Amino acid sequence: MSSTFGFGLVSAIILISAIFVVRAKNLIHAVLWLAVTLLGTAALYAQLNAPFLAGVQVLTYVGGVVTLMIFGVMVTRRHEGVDAAAESDSDEKGFIFASALFVILGLAIWKSPLPVTPGGVDGTTSELARALLDDYLIAFEVLSLLLLAAIVGAVVLARRRDPDPVTGQEPGATAPTRVAPQVVP
Repeated sequence: MSSTFGFGLVSAIILISAIFVVRAKNLIHAVLWLAVTLLGTAALYAQLNAPFLAGVQVLTYVGGVVTLMIFGVMVTRRHEGVDAAAESDSDEKGFIFASALFVILGLAIWKSPLPVTPGGVDGTTSELARALLDDYLIAFEVLSLLLLAAIVGAVVLARRRDPDPVTGQEPGATAPTRVAPQVVP
């Protein structure tokens, strides 16, 4: 009974914080709510007796990704008095698609045969490492190249200079010269 209550409580925290991630007007607040969501996911892994996954979740996502996102927001200076504009005209479309996805996933779970007793996996971390670096080496390396491309793209985007709010020009760019109109008699 207590495990069911704990699962429901952590699931509610994850769901509410995920809604706050999407609905936050401030980008920093959205990243912090994302950290709460990812910590909740780690708590679910811990409840499922998967301490390795819980630790990886905390170290990789909460510790690494959220820190990187906050650093990226701070470097690009998007937080200085400017809130991320949320378009409210597509809320209905988002709700319809989210509801449809919820129904499809609910039906898939309801129709699939679930085991009566939970069966644990008796794998160790050395077996996981062997599988990642032996059986799935190509997929592992392709994923590492994808992550490298994402990091390079983030650096390129962060190195762009923001335009001047008054002139709309990038710093260091020369202002266009205006030519006075000639009056033809």
